[in-house]
Amino acid sequence: MFHIGKIRHFGVERLSRVRSLLCATEKMSALGNVAAINSSAEDTLDSLKAEFKAVKTQQLYVKKREIEAENDLLRKQVESAKQQLIQLETRNGKTQVKVPGAKSVPAVNDTPPTEPQTAPSANATPSAATKVPKEPKEKKPKKEKAPATAAASEPEAPVDVGRLDLRVGKIIDVQRHPDADSLYLEKIDCGEAQPRTVVSGLVKFVPIEEMRDRLVVVLCNLKPAKMRGVTSEAMVMCASTPEKVEVLSPPAGAAPGDLVHCDGYTRQPDAVLNPKKKIFETVAPDLLTNDQLVACYKGASLTVPGKGTVVSQTLKNVNVK
Repeated sequence: MFHIGKIRHFGVERLSRVRSLLCATEKMSALGNVAAINSSAEDTLDSLKAEFKAVKTQQLYVKKREIEAENDLLRKQVESAKQQLIQLETRNGKTQVKVPGAKSVPAVNDTPPTEPQTAPSANATPSAATKVPKEPKEKKPKKEKAPATAAASEPEAPVDVGRLDLRVGKIIDVQRHPDADSLYLEKIDCGEAQPRTVVSGLVKFVPIEEMRDRLVVVLCNLKPAKMRGVTSEAMVMCASTPEKVEVLSPPAGAAPGDLVHCDGYTRQPDAVLNPKKKIFETVAPDLLTNDQLVACYKGASLTVPGKGTVVSQTLKNVNVK
């Protein structure tokens, strides 16, 4: 009995090894099939690439021939029009100057049409007969110079917040500047036909997620300036300290293109602020947030009429720029 049990145990062990070998063989066969399919797919892809290249080459050749034919036709039409122009000028008595190397012009009657001449009077000398008396020119009255007061332009508007073109805008796209780690590139809808490109140094202070699809207040009449190769067409207004910067928020219900006013000041913005006059630099020190987080100029609130005030998130009594 002891020997029979040992034989059975040995048979079971041999059967398990056979099954393992069969499984390994099946896996190797499957891997071989995958490799074969992969190789076939690569061959097919290479064949398709070659066919595509051949078709592309053929199409380029056909297009080149079409363009050459069109050029030949245009060249003939231009030459024909040129010859017609030369003939017309020659018939009207305009002398043609031959350019070295130029094609000869078809022969045309170069003699200008003769005009009937009136016979001079018997007492008139030859020179008198040919000369036509000139009528005396009328003297034009001299224009009087306008008085200096009339020439002077209207008095310049006072330098205050009314000279700034502040509007509500919406950031519709924002990316990192490819050549500057601290700058964002934004596309801002200011209610105009095309969005404005704006470069802002806010990377260190405002996460890009907080910049996307948000309403902002934009100074739109700064002179466009290049910043690291990109022309910036406006400036995003922010409450700012050396350690922290917050983008100003328009009131709820504001829309791109809404105008920002300042209580007590007439809104009459320049078309473009003249950098030499330093208007913004003069106004900026009086742009501050107050204790209620409202952006103000000399204590007067910046507002969108009928909708509310412009505010910061947490920064009180700090500069707005």
